[in-house]
Amino acid sequence: MTPEQIIRALEAPREGLELRVGDHAVDFPGSQSRARAFAEGELSARPAAVLVPLVTRETGLSVILTRRTAHLKAHAGQISFPGGRKEDEDADLEETALRETEEEIGLHRRHIHLIGRLNDYYTVTGFQVTPIVGLVTPPFDLVADPFEVDEVFEVPLSFVMEQRNQKLQTVEFEGAKRRYFAIPYQQYYIWGATAGMLVNFSDLLRRFGDMPRES
Repeated sequence: MTPEQIIRALEAPREGLELRVGDHAVDFPGSQSRARAFAEGELSARPAAVLVPLVTRETGLSVILTRRTAHLKAHAGQISFPGGRKEDEDADLEETALRETEEEIGLHRRHIHLIGRLNDYYTVTGFQVTPIVGLVTPPFDLVADPFEVDEVFEVPLSFVMEQRNQKLQTVEFEGAKRRYFAIPYQQYYIWGATAGMLVNFSDLLRRFGDMPRES
């Protein structure tokens, strides 16, 4: 998968492509997930953005992800993209993604070329997350915010895009069975909203980016 193929996929019309709109999208029928209420407008979601940073390595594209610190109130210890809620001073969601990325992992925007958006994704925590895709050109230095970020690492894009690595898992939560996507990679367990957005990205590339379809 090349940057040119990804740009072409992001620019293609998405009519007829069913992308998951939130944490509830793969849940069992009748699920009472709060994400569904936010997605359907029953509850008001707060705007947020994440950067999907694609690093152009000689061995191919890779995705920068973070592991959140264990003491945070929300999503402690989980794997996520750099990003966060939109602040009043942010001109747009692209600015939110760039600002949060610099604050969280020290990646300066001069290394990032934004190439498009993925579909919005609603979370159970009440955010309407807009994933902003950007190409990241080395060399660059990363300095993680020790309060929010425990670790920064890269995963080959080819790995997370393969359907056989995208696991649909079932768990019992608050007395009900729930489903979610997970993409285990080495010692990292990528799941929930981050995995859901990556699966959406995979579907988009498979449909419009000349990415091979798996049999």
